[in-house]
Amino acid sequence: MGVDKELLDILACPKCKGRIKLNEKKDGLVCERCRLVYPIKDDIPVMLIDEASSLK
Repeated sequence: MGVDKELLDILACPKCKGRIKLNEKKDGLVCERCRLVYPIKDDIPVMLIDEASSLK
């Protein structure tokens, strides 16, 4: 099912409030500015800074 396009349009990085985008694997949301990836679990974005991992 995946994350809805409308939801992606309104979500922002909780750290810098910048734009986020879906990663290539479609299992995380990427903030290029902060270099963080927020996971997507059961089609729900987990937008917690503590749950984010560093972008490689």
